[in-house]
Amino acid sequence: MNTNMIGQQAAALYKSTANIASAGISKGTEDQVSFGALFKAGLAEVITTQRASEKISAAAVTGQANMTDVVQAVTEAEVVIQTAKAIRDRVVGAYQEILRMPI
Repeated sequence: MNTNMIGQQAAALYKSTANIASAGISKGTEDQVSFGALFKAGLAEVITTQRASEKISAAAVTGQANMTDVVQAVTEAEVVIQTAKAIRDRVVGAYQEILRMPI
């Protein structure tokens, strides 16, 4: 896997999250930008990337797409899924840590 591509994907996800947060701040509603909104936007990005990858893969089956584009799209989708899984694991770990706290 190309580390440059991973860096580019991470930068794109960071930019997307920063845009969501700054939109709330520019409206004067920084207290209303919630984790749920950021999470929802991140999932939307994952879904969009997956659909684009599927579309390019389907085009390759019919001979309408270059194999380089297919490999790049599939790799990008894989990176996005790995990032989403890592975030999920961190959230679950944080939740389990909260459950272990004494009352």
